[in-house]
Amino acid sequence: MNMEFYRKLPVPKDIKEQYPVSPMLQQRRDACVEEVKNIFEGKSDKFLLVIGPCSADHEDSVLDYISRLRTVQDKVADKIMIVPRIYTNKPRTTGDGYKGMLHQPDPNAAPDLLKGILSIRRLHMRALEETGFGCADEMLYPENHRYLSDLLVYVAVGARSVENQQHRLTASGLDIPVGMKNPTCGDLTVMMNSITAAQHSHMFLYRGWEVKSAGNPHAHAILRGYVDTMGKSAPNYHY
Repeated sequence: MNMEFYRKLPVPKDIKEQYPVSPMLQQRRDACVEEVKNIFEGKSDKFLLVIGPCSADHEDSVLDYISRLRTVQDKVADKIMIVPRIYTNKPRTTGDGYKGMLHQPDPNAAPDLLKGILSIRRLHMRALEETGFGCADEMLYPENHRYLSDLLVYVAVGARSVENQQHRLTASGLDIPVGMKNPTCGDLTVMMNSITAAQHSHMFLYRGWEVKSAGNPHAHAILRGYVDTMGKSAPNYHY
């Protein structure tokens, strides 16, 4: 193979044992998940607002931002549930450029995937502990989801990933809502197919295991604009 096996990384179980989530934080996260699910199921009439920058690159800046969101959330708690976006993986159209905190916990230094894994887990833990927010992240690498699976309340599958089989099948095995974007070309059929796949049960290979997913009834669309049958582009706020 034309690659260097640089070093073997700890498995998610080991990272979780080194940086455990306390029972109080786990209860807080689980309550957020339940509330988000209730919104999708129509048991709650709140509006879900998943909001924030498309890339997190500095821990203190992220915490400052979502601490300000906490003030807003407290004012609108009877109408809106806010889930901050802490997107620690950055997809690149050509593969070049900054790939997110997972790759470079220090954006001015060389990539360090081990430090990156620890940094993104610490960031999501701090967010939950210091602000009470259960947060969202983008599932750019399906095999990495388990490093954060006890912390996240929402996952997005991006426009560049939504056609990928592993993303769809992994989404079908998650127990939190997963938003499936339409691809960069804007096609809606691809997005709808991905939602169907994510909502169904599958047998597949995941992290060296043969697994069976239950299907994710909370897989849904994230509309990012679209292209109609005539090839005309329309923004995501168009009817």
